[in-house]
Amino acid sequence: MILIAGPCVLESRDTVMRIAESLNKYYVDCTKDFYFKASFDKANRTSLDSFRGPGLDEGLKMLQEVKDTFGYKILTDVHDYTQPKSVAEVADVLQIPAFLCRQTDLLVAAAKTSAVVNIKKGQFLAPAAMEHSVAKVLKTRGFDGKVTYENAQKYNVWLTERGSSFGYGNLIVDMRGLKTMREFAPVIFDATHSVQQPASGAATSGGDSSLVPYLSRAAAAVGVDGFFFETHFDPSIALSDGPNMIELNKLEALMKQIEAIQAIVD
Repeated sequence: MILIAGPCVLESRDTVMRIAESLNKYYVDCTKDFYFKASFDKANRTSLDSFRGPGLDEGLKMLQEVKDTFGYKILTDVHDYTQPKSVAEVADVLQIPAFLCRQTDLLVAAAKTSAVVNIKKGQFLAPAAMEHSVAKVLKTRGFDGKVTYENAQKYNVWLTERGSSFGYGNLIVDMRGLKTMREFAPVIFDATHSVQQPASGAATSGGDSSLVPYLSRAAAAVGVDGFFFETHFDPSIALSDGPNMIELNKLEALMKQIEAIQAIVD
């Protein structure tokens, strides 16, 4: 199982290292392919006054320290075509934000690195439409054949489900989409962003983290390749996405539930 976990954004060094240390149990678990996730910049915050992160240079230094200290593989976002080359020197996975999943220059730049490219499905797109984003990466990497799960896996392209817009300020997960996208790429289920209430009228996005276990168990029953959780020792003080995060001390129990469901499905 692929497991991606960490804070939404890089906060203070002490906070980041504390969260990273708490996740070590998943790194040493041989049943999981673990990636530490944190963003050096949250370029699409609701308000201009919201905390965005330390920025590219300082952020990469912090992520490199996490990598050197704990041995973790790293996943982080890239936001424009100038970033992938330098970010891939530290990160093992370049994540394309959902709002940018059709940005050709960004996808091509990410594809020109040796990193895995994880494309988050746009909240505004049908699951089947993500085949075209996968194809952009595959073609850049020299493959111009049929877009299939096996070919995407071979050329290191993932897709991530994070919910679809449902009216204003709400998201819903169509579990059928997990099966649809898995026909042409490995699929990660982003359980914490799927319970977000984006730009719902306030200066920051809301969320309902109590729903994370329910959606996670449902995704496990449908079948996915991995899970994405934004997590924090105290989501109430997190500088981004706190309302939809899962607390570190609740993650282990949820992972056991997911594994039990997967054992039945498999």
